[in-house]
Amino acid sequence: MPRPLAPFDPNNFGYWEAAHLLQRAGFGGTPEQVLTLTEMGLDGAVDHLVDWTRVPDPIDDPGFKSDIMRPPTAQERNQLRMARRNGDESARETARMLRQQRQREDRRQMATARSWWLQRMIETSRPLQEKLTLFWHGHFATGYRAVEDSWHLLMQNQMFRENALGNFKDTLVHGIIRDPAMIKYLNNNQNRRGAPNENLARELMELFTLGEGNGYSEDDIKEGARALTGFTFEDDAFTFNRRNHDEDTKTIFGRRGNWSADDFVELIFTRPTSSTWICWKLYRFFIDDAADSTDQSMAVVNAMAKTLQRQDWNIRPVLKEVFKSKHFYHPTRQGTQVKSPVQLVVQACRSMNLPARNVRRLSEACTMMGQSLFAPPSVKGWDGGTAWINTSTLFTRQNTLVYLLTGREPGSSPWDGGGQLDHDLSRLVEHLPNVPQRDRPKDAATYLARFLLGTMPDATRLNQWADLARGRPLDAPTVTRLIALISAAPEYQLC
Repeated sequence: MPRPLAPFDPNNFGYWEAAHLLQRAGFGGTPEQVLTLTEMGLDGAVDHLVDWTRVPDPIDDPGFKSDIMRPPTAQERNQLRMARRNGDESARETARMLRQQRQREDRRQMATARSWWLQRMIETSRPLQEKLTLFWHGHFATGYRAVEDSWHLLMQNQMFRENALGNFKDTLVHGIIRDPAMIKYLNNNQNRRGAPNENLARELMELFTLGEGNGYSEDDIKEGARALTGFTFEDDAFTFNRRNHDEDTKTIFGRRGNWSADDFVELIFTRPTSSTWICWKLYRFFIDDAADSTDQSMAVVNAMAKTLQRQDWNIRPVLKEVFKSKHFYHPTRQGTQVKSPVQLVVQACRSMNLPARNVRRLSEACTMMGQSLFAPPSVKGWDGGTAWINTSTLFTRQNTLVYLLTGREPGSSPWDGGGQLDHDLSRLVEHLPNVPQRDRPKDAATYLARFLLGTMPDATRLNQWADLARGRPLDAPTVTRLIALISAAPEYQLC
């Protein structure tokens, strides 16, 4: 019986395999970048993407403020106390107005942060790091509406980035129960002895580590919540409030002890599904978002889980094994995954080297398509897969591509003007040989279809696309029209 993660033959690693790797382990790349990975070979290409610390990627300083939602100073608290005691409504109203002013400023900073992260994904030289940061954001989903502190979400975002390929148990799960944004989002700051709040304990097992209904009971949730009592934050820092912690004996997974929050996490990782659930999530994110619990997919997930356990919960060796496997490059897993709105926008910019134009507008378009950064719909994150596609989002997807290609505003008509070709997409077909008797328009349509769609469409559509270019020079306007037509194909929604 073949190994589920049998290695891919390095001799078969060619241009299109490199393109597939760059799309799934990142957000796609230009033909030149794909060719560079091809020349590196399978091992070199995977190592280049996974071992990203060797790749320069200067950390920018966007100048975000950490103290917009700061707690009131002692003087401010005293002034408000005196105003309440004296019935001074004017002073109380001033305090309310200042609070509302800070809230408005914080919402503006959150909107800027969405654009900043989207821009970072477009420009980064470490695409897998940003792709994994996006994965962890959807896995440990935390939304701004409940947190109401942009700096806390930015701190969490940076924690995901720094530990993206790190230790799932020691850095990510132990880290997330100390994360101020998560503590606020799941109300663990209200979890205290005698009045436990079960939110964090429930989601820690149900969504983050074990999977819904896998190896835990309602009693384990209640006892786990007691173990998490006292885990809270002050301003921007985690703190353990010992007075609120339940010191009594707890029974978790049938084991009695005076368990702490860290003990609770360690007990979770003794459960069988603690390795398979996260590998199942990684499998759907990087390999097959439509996968169900078939024997083949679960065999691969179980093989990933064994590697994760053998490697002491480190994510890096698991993904290296996946990206070098025959399963990953099988034709049935190429061009079959629905692009998330972020993947759609970022991949278009990166693969065609398109100007990002108004990044805030692109961020708003992602929201319209169902993926607002820092605002997942619930603690479950985004469903992904075919849930990204409906009649409304499909319309927005196509308009967004036209905007990126031409600069034309969504909703405008051709006679309105406004679009401008400020980039030359004919460079995408410059490498095609200009040989007499060759059908160069057909060559261009064939290459662009394969490059943009990830798979080859049927001959009829290829001929129709080639007809658009016949009798015209393969210049910027012609190639842009050809790409606009190809990107309207259903397959363009896949990668």
